[in-house]
Amino acid sequence: MNDFITLLPTLLIGALALIMFGLGLSLTVGDFRRLLGHPKPVVLALVLQALVLPAICYGLILAFDVSPVYAVGLMLLAASPGGVSANLYSHLFGGNVAMNISLTAINTVLSIVSLPLIGNFAINTFAKTGQVVPMQTGKVIEVIGIVLVPVLIGMFVKSRAPAFAARAETPMKRFSMVVLAALALIAIAKEWTALTGSFASIGLAVIAFNALSLGLGYYVPRMMGLDKPNAIAIGYEIGIHNSTLAIFVAVSVLGDFQLMVPAAIYSVSMYVLATAFGFLVLGRQPAAVAARA
Repeated sequence: MNDFITLLPTLLIGALALIMFGLGLSLTVGDFRRLLGHPKPVVLALVLQALVLPAICYGLILAFDVSPVYAVGLMLLAASPGGVSANLYSHLFGGNVAMNISLTAINTVLSIVSLPLIGNFAINTFAKTGQVVPMQTGKVIEVIGIVLVPVLIGMFVKSRAPAFAARAETPMKRFSMVVLAALALIAIAKEWTALTGSFASIGLAVIAFNALSLGLGYYVPRMMGLDKPNAIAIGYEIGIHNSTLAIFVAVSVLGDFQLMVPAAIYSVSMYVLATAFGFLVLGRQPAAVAARA
């Protein structure tokens, strides 16, 4: 198991690259152009993701008196873009999946700037005693390479071999999710004692952040006059964060396993809350969901 922990940063890089490549297989330049014709949901989603959620996360850290290291880890999670699972949940519960896919791509690109900014803000604000080393320029470039390059490669493959991309898109996403789930389960099993021991310190804040992300992502667009499919898409887009990216930054970029605890807890809680949100809030029944899958 110690060998696995040593290899975990490298394995996370591979898993994240696979996920981003699979996302690229589902995107074209036209996806971004179409969003320009419907700016309201895009701008609203980006404002919620980039400004509102980090502010709410900051408030939760203060409200729950979260320790400095976990505070930084939770802010990294808040700064992470929507995860691939958001697309799946949006499909199952009646959301605008095309909106999800495009928002995920845009948020992923923006996170190249926003994640280091928010991460270093959290480090300077909460970890004042030097427990955590801020992200340096070289590490930021590393994140750009791991996140953006596989997406561009996937888009290039789709443009050159659309039939292959269409066949590979779903298997690649499923394979990526299996690899990610396996890595998460092994890491959680290895760190189970630490996770359960730290749940009292950070668990409730993580769950509250998850629930608020889903709720705000759905109800704010509805109050702003957006239709239900777009509201569902935004709700899942900002309610299901890319915890892999947060874990990658914590472990591979900042070199601190404690920083990954919030994202590790979140990677479990988000599936429970996202499913409950679909059934209880959106009013979907299991049979209807099965019919959409």
